[in-house]
Amino acid sequence: MASVLVVDNSVFMRNFVGNMLRQLGHKVIAEATNGEEAVEQYQKYTPDLVTMDITMEKMSGIDALRAIKRINPEAKIIMCSSIATKSNTLEALKEGAVDFIVKPIELKQLIQALNRAGLGKLT
Repeated sequence: MASVLVVDNSVFMRNFVGNMLRQLGHKVIAEATNGEEAVEQYQKYTPDLVTMDITMEKMSGIDALRAIKRINPEAKIIMCSSIATKSNTLEALKEGAVDFIVKPIELKQLIQALNRAGLGKLT
């Protein structure tokens, strides 16, 4: 079981992703609505995994990814966005994201991303 920080500006998406993670046996220990909150929550809880939206107020998901990686270069972050341009995807992966999931998120995609992060059950 991994501890997870779910970051998305949409309460619906935070609940949706959180419910899938719990269904897979993981524990959502914190949520954030923007990149600044994500960095604060990461520092406070040091979760095993972060799921991160890209488009958010105050600080983008890419900027939050960079900030979290400065705090902990080993941090495992899965980007989840409806804006899956080639440049966004490549930038997120270059900055250290373990995977990039395109919304709408399906359970199978999440399982594959968790496996890539070393936190899945290989189902």
